[in-house]
Amino acid sequence: MIRQNTDKGAVVIGSSVYTNIAGVAASNCFGVKGMAMRSMTDGLVHLLRKESMSKGVRVHFHEDDSISIDLHIMVDHGVNLAAVGSSIISEVRYVVNKCTGTQVRAVNVYIDSMMIG
Repeated sequence: MIRQNTDKGAVVIGSSVYTNIAGVAASNCFGVKGMAMRSMTDGLVHLLRKESMSKGVRVHFHEDDSISIDLHIMVDHGVNLAAVGSSIISEVRYVVNKCTGTQVRAVNVYIDSMMIG
């Protein structure tokens, strides 16, 4: 959690806020099929529904009140992976900073699977 003090009081932002914002921002980028999660039972990568897309996001809090975000995604077949990754990094960093005022130290994109069709 990050605590931001203002002259009118304090605002505490929990990790679920960051995971939801980052998940939505990443899912809206071109070429992204959705957030992904590897199953512990069978080892397969599963596409997450819109309601549970935050499970594909991990937030790490740093002592200087900045965060790092790890995103696990599925992409469409035939997209330029470097371009999609760069787009996601820029979009997530911008949207999280705009919505919460929190400095984003790093956005790490892990492409877990590619979907055909």
